[in-house]
Amino acid sequence: MTGGRWLLRAASLGAALLVWQGLTSLDVNVWLRFEQFPTVGEVAGAFAGRAGTGPFWQDLASSLRRIVTGFVLAAVLGVAVGTAIARSRIAADVLGPLLEVLRPVPAIALVPVAILLFPSNEQGIVFITCTAAFFPVLVSTRHAVGALTPVWEEAVLTMGGGRARILFSVVLPGALPGIFGGLSVGIGVAWICVISAEMISGEYGVGYRTWQDYTVIDYPGVFVGMVTIGALGWLTSTAVERAGRRLTRWLPARDSLGPVPSSAARTRTARGPGRSPRAPRPAPHPAPHPTSLPTSLPVAARAGATGPRSGSGALPEQTREVTP
Repeated sequence: MTGGRWLLRAASLGAALLVWQGLTSLDVNVWLRFEQFPTVGEVAGAFAGRAGTGPFWQDLASSLRRIVTGFVLAAVLGVAVGTAIARSRIAADVLGPLLEVLRPVPAIALVPVAILLFPSNEQGIVFITCTAAFFPVLVSTRHAVGALTPVWEEAVLTMGGGRARILFSVVLPGALPGIFGGLSVGIGVAWICVISAEMISGEYGVGYRTWQDYTVIDYPGVFVGMVTIGALGWLTSTAVERAGRRLTRWLPARDSLGPVPSSAARTRTARGPGRSPRAPRPAPHPAPHPTSLPTSLPVAARAGATGPRSGSGALPEQTREVTP
């Protein structure tokens, strides 16, 4: 990424902070009420005060541990089940209907189920986080595997490869772009649900601390929790995207807005749609001058080299030499 793009992104965040500071410092109350909102300076002071305490880092570590554990489980299970459903009719008939019934249920609605099933709140929060990230990974893997062309598998079978070779050399590498798309969505949904679960039944964590600040009307503390959640979500999603780009280096080079066009594509775009490049015309070969021909050639050969005169036919072949 170029320095200009980094500067543009930093300017965007800075502009948002300036708008926030202006609305809260002026106590704007036009339909939206900002008089109760803390200013940017108050939130920054509260963040600096909490960053030097032990409970802040303990909450941070608890949330990260839960999100990593639940997300890793969801990734492994989602890729395995999605591949099985896409590759096996039996798995699609047995698991497909059950998963489609469970998929619309919000993961946060499973909090009572987690409380009844698991002996500790920690395990229940990990279960909710895993469930939230599982379905995006499952759906993306199923579609990515189902969209693969069978020509690749036939090529491996022709060379004597078995099912395991097809799975690990063709299916999974070919479906990696789609799988990482689901992982990027899953990590965001997992953060939403882990924070919600911590607010409901947690004892430690960023979500638990944010809810406690709200109950005691500590609004700067609430915004500190929100900023912390946003920063953690950004870091984890960036890590997933970077891992995806590293594992799919065989794909064409891309920037953040799409594929980078090749030089031929840029040439076609500049020329305009629907117009193919003109092939270069071959340079005409100059006809040799009659005086430059050797005198020992037959008359017919000399006449063919210089070309027949207009209105005259081809000269009969003569084999005698021309004496100067």
